[in-house]
Amino acid sequence: MKFYSFWRSLASFRVRIALNVKGIVPDEVIDVDLIKGVQREAAFKAVNPQMLLPALIDGDGPILFQSLAIMEYLEDTHPQPPLLPRDPRGRARVRALAGIVASDSHPMVVPRVRNFMEHELKLDEAARMKWIRHWINEGLAALEGHLSRDKETGQFCHGDAVTIADICLVSQAAGAGFFQVDTAPYPTVKRIAATAMALEPFARAHPLKQPGAPATVGH
Repeated sequence: MKFYSFWRSLASFRVRIALNVKGIVPDEVIDVDLIKGVQREAAFKAVNPQMLLPALIDGDGPILFQSLAIMEYLEDTHPQPPLLPRDPRGRARVRALAGIVASDSHPMVVPRVRNFMEHELKLDEAARMKWIRHWINEGLAALEGHLSRDKETGQFCHGDAVTIADICLVSQAAGAGFFQVDTAPYPTVKRIAATAMALEPFARAHPLKQPGAPATVGH
């Protein structure tokens, strides 16, 4: 198994957690430096034509991409411990909560969007940060709205077992930290993030604990 990753990639962070929870150790972890633009080089474009992280090669292929799809693949191929509930309604809820982050909020603040705003739209840092913080807050507010009202919320997003919803939630919280977004207005999100990050598979996957990561992150 080959895993293409980068310390600052929040989508890679999600897959690292899932791998850790499942007890899967990739044979090779390949660093794709998003800051240096390595994702746009021919070698990685051949792996993922979309030029995004993460990517995973398991055996003879095909290449797996998109964090949610990779996590579902790991769930299918390594079902224990489960990261999705067994009942259809519960599975739908967990997938929807995960989608708030991975499909709606996070794509608005990824490097290619930030680079486009800077180099093509010529937006200054203040304008770019306003955009980024707006969409991070939108995701946090949506999560809080659902989690704080739903009876299905427990110690974690769905009951008292970790699911892909919690994995996505902690990546959203980490992004908030990167861009100095206050999570105090979202107490349920903050509580679940703290609970999850106290678990070894989550803590070990944190961006700042990866090879090449700095001691702290500036936006």
